[in-house]
Amino acid sequence: MLGPVILAASRSDKMRRIVSAAPVTKPVVNRFIPGETVDQVIPIVEDLTRAGLEVTLDVVGEDITEVEQSYAARDAYLQLIERLAELGLGEKAEMSVKLSMFGQALEGGHELALANVRPVVEAAAAIGTTVTLDAEDHTTLDSMFAIHEELRKDFPQTGCVIQAYLFRTEADARRLAANGSRVRIVKGAYKEPAEVAHLDKAEIDKAYVRILKILMDGEGYPMIGSHDPRLIAIGQELARKAGRKLDEYEFQMLYGIRSEEHLRLAAEGHRMRVYTAYGTDWYGYFMRRLAEKPANLLFFVRSMITKN
Repeated sequence: MLGPVILAASRSDKMRRIVSAAPVTKPVVNRFIPGETVDQVIPIVEDLTRAGLEVTLDVVGEDITEVEQSYAARDAYLQLIERLAELGLGEKAEMSVKLSMFGQALEGGHELALANVRPVVEAAAAIGTTVTLDAEDHTTLDSMFAIHEELRKDFPQTGCVIQAYLFRTEADARRLAANGSRVRIVKGAYKEPAEVAHLDKAEIDKAYVRILKILMDGEGYPMIGSHDPRLIAIGQELARKAGRKLDEYEFQMLYGIRSEEHLRLAAEGHRMRVYTAYGTDWYGYFMRRLAEKPANLLFFVRSMITKN
């Protein structure tokens, strides 16, 4: 029951001020967000890739209110791509973007987001990598999928994310699997009403497995976004049954969570990609990580108690 409460807090300016002001917040946040600037995150990328891992990078800050902020988001990703190119990291590091950060929620937002994300996708392709469009709350998904479809006309490697807890996702997975898309499946981390989403954990897990099977049996490239050992094992078995080679799917986990498992999967020959976020507007991202897993919240609360 804590998850919905934390997700509500992620939208609260008052809670943002309280959490941001807490003395222990920064060292705990650093567990999940290793830097605020490109210069701070690049050494992390280098360390991860030297360890045999791959990376997807997210510049946090989706809650924008001005058009100029959407341009700044675009430019932040272009700067990141330029740095990756300089270091020859294009083949090991892709980008994840939230279209809300590119202006999707503003007036004329669909066209604005598409115009802002296209040069990022183009620049990524030029250095041998790609972009994945993150899923946000259910009201944004029709626009996200339409932008994904438009981008794939010129950049077919562009990926997208689907969320197992939404009732619509099985149908979305069938469509995406049939057209050969790169698709990351996650459980979902936004507060959604019972009319559109499973709220029971067991039902979400069942839906995750059904959807992952659709992706594995399809024509696309599944990306298994989960830290759940049982779902990881199921993913491996579904891949085996589907006749997929190790380079025909991948696992994705968050930076700072189950790091030893990252290395174990990579050592077994799996493609293992670490979702690594950075930036100054970290609050919403951080709160969703707490909501996803009670252990993360306990870690934070324990730190606040012991650091006072």
